Amino acid sequence: QVQLVESGGGLVQPGGSLRLSCAASGFTFSAYDTSWYRQAPGKERELVARITSDGDSTNYADSVKGRFTISRDNAKNTVYLQMNSLKPEDTAVYYCNARFERLFTYDYWGQGTQVTVSS
Repeated sequence: QVQLVESGGGLVQPGGSLRLSCAASGFTFSAYDTSWYRQAPGKERELVARITSDGDSTNYADSVKGRFTISRDNAKNTVYLQMNSLKPEDTAVYYCNARFERLFTYDYWGQGTQVTVSS
């Protein structure tokens, strides 16, 4: 069945870096746009970064531009989020998303991985 499994979260000090990974299985990963979302306590889930299915285009939330980089390796069915210069306000659960929107829409989510930025 369809699975998206995030890894790489943890505790990091302000200014530090983390690299999140999302491993996909059970569907044609290379046909799906993929994204990272995050949700902090008491806040709505927000889009952090998105990359198109072929990796040709990306977009980022204003709050992370210049600090985060989304990438993907379709041969490995994996999407990544490199997070640099982390701030306490980056603390959230980070979720991997894969979306295929044509005649039919398929929208898959991972279980989330916790990122905590604190001294």
